[in-house]
Amino acid sequence: MILFDRDHWQEILEALAKNKLRTLLTAFGVFWGIFLLVVLLGAGNGIQNGVLRQFGGVATNSFFVWGGSTSRPWAGLKAGRWVMFDNDDTAAIRREVPEVGILAPRASRGMPNVVRGTKLNTFRVLGDEPAIFGIESLRIVRGRFLNELDLAEARKVAVIGSRPREVLFEPGEDPLGEAIEIGGVSFKVIGVFESRQLGGSAEWQQQTIYVPLSTYQQAFNYRDRVGYYAATAAPGVSAAAAQEKVAALLRKRHRVAPDDRRAVGGYDIEEEFRKVQGLFTGIHALMWLVGLGTLAAGAIGVSNIMLIVVRERTPEIGIRRAVGAVPVWVMAQIVVEAVILTALAGLLGLATGIGVVELVAALLPAAGTSGGPQMFQNPGVEPGDALRALTVLVAAGALAGVAPAQRAIAVPPVVALRSE
Repeated sequence: MILFDRDHWQEILEALAKNKLRTLLTAFGVFWGIFLLVVLLGAGNGIQNGVLRQFGGVATNSFFVWGGSTSRPWAGLKAGRWVMFDNDDTAAIRREVPEVGILAPRASRGMPNVVRGTKLNTFRVLGDEPAIFGIESLRIVRGRFLNELDLAEARKVAVIGSRPREVLFEPGEDPLGEAIEIGGVSFKVIGVFESRQLGGSAEWQQQTIYVPLSTYQQAFNYRDRVGYYAATAAPGVSAAAAQEKVAALLRKRHRVAPDDRRAVGGYDIEEEFRKVQGLFTGIHALMWLVGLGTLAAGAIGVSNIMLIVVRERTPEIGIRRAVGAVPVWVMAQIVVEAVILTALAGLLGLATGIGVVELVAALLPAAGTSGGPQMFQNPGVEPGDALRALTVLVAAGALAGVAPAQRAIAVPPVVALRSE
């Protein structure tokens, strides 16, 4: 077989080396095409990672439900009535909506004064249950988060973000076990967290202080009220479906029109996440299209050069045919030459592209520490993309050699010999 014939391989390499400048110029088109494709894919993955990290570990099947004012009369009640949730609503959701996986009722006090000694500032304070840890993107760096015992005993404990720690405590000072005063009520710090999110979302979250919901309701005269619900859908259930079930139950319990979304509203993170994924699927396809277009231009260059080579070697091909060379072998040699030229240039472009992407990835952490771009994270080329690029390379090389090979065997041996 030609692929395992040493003499044929040597002949192919000699043919490529015969005109070095022409070979290099032709190979550069393929090199640039695959290099551009790899760099585009790496950059696209970097942007995608940066955008998806804005979700920062937030459960992508999560949703939120809150109360507002009724937009129209219903069941004998006037419009403009404010809907307020309570602990009984929480129990009803857990009892009647199996589509909900994690349910976390929340209470919010806005931005009250938080004091420690002579230091004072305003921070976001939330009353929460331990379940919220399964929804929000928190990383505990000191101590622990709220637990069920804190909730059951209404303990006056708090988990503070990195910003309250910076403002209320000296550098290097351990905040665990220390007391802080929230709205005139003393709480003991049991943990410190950092956000897994990026940018403005992280800054906002890191200004938060978490206290047990039961403690919040007692300490701040919130009675049994719940501000809103954070939740996740149960396995196999969409967040939109679970959210609608919860909202429908709450509308029914509070005598609200079934379609009054101002009275009981919601927000579905799963839908937003799906939109972002769809956007990047389109971007990924566009980058493949641009890269393949450039690679196709290089492959056309290879095909044109191989046509010139065939024309130059017409007498040689005629001699081969005259002494009994099988046409398919002549075709195979031309195709293999095109594949080798394309593959060598493409592999070099692939390796160079991956090297550039990895270099950028290595330099990014240093840039990030000095306020560098946060929307561009961990660029890289997926193994599947690299494998597909290699497949495209071989296919492009083979296709580039088909037309010249067909032309080579189309010339009758007598005509080919006469051209000598």
